[in-house]
Amino acid sequence: FTLTPMDDLGLGSQSQTQSLVERAGRGDPGAVQELLLAHLPRLRAFVRLRCGAALRAKESASDLVQSVCRDLLLHLDGFRWEGEAGFRAWLYTAAARKVADRAEYWGAQRRDAGREVGVSDEALLEVYRTSATPSQAASSKEALARIEAAFDALPADYREAVLLSRILDLPRAEVARRMGRSEDSVRHLLFRGLAQLSKRLDEEGPRG
Repeated sequence: FTLTPMDDLGLGSQSQTQSLVERAGRGDPGAVQELLLAHLPRLRAFVRLRCGAALRAKESASDLVQSVCRDLLLHLDGFRWEGEAGFRAWLYTAAARKVADRAEYWGAQRRDAGREVGVSDEALLEVYRTSATPSQAASSKEALARIEAAFDALPADYREAVLLSRILDLPRAEVARRMGRSEDSVRHLLFRGLAQLSKRLDEEGPRG
């Protein structure tokens, strides 16, 4: 089983998209896989940022995403299409659980498996740019490292607000529900988190 990411994947016309959604709603694995393909860059970005620096050094984000998608496709009995936001929330729940499981594993094993994460830099940057824009002078790999380091340095509630609101693009009401906060509180957390990200990137400046 392998899902190959496609940059800027389009799902075709509105009628084609509707047909795809209807098939997915009936539990058609092929249709669900097409929808997963369309969300791979966003899902990879979410997984990398949710992992944090320590887990990124031990786990391949690409492998984790593949594992999440495989698990979802193998357990479609309860799948129902509940809109775009609902689909992203479904992915978020599965991915967050996978990351938490791997973090628990490494916490128990205390092993050092330092290996390089193989992901598409440009695809990740396109998603990251919804939250932060590094200097255009930086290479893709440098830009990824700077954004991730700045994100890792944010307080936990700021990170979660940015992840759910900008990376997963969930509605504010859904973000508030998942965080156990009011929508107004989420709005403030997101504003402050994005401001801190921008400030950290501006202060650091391009490396060279």
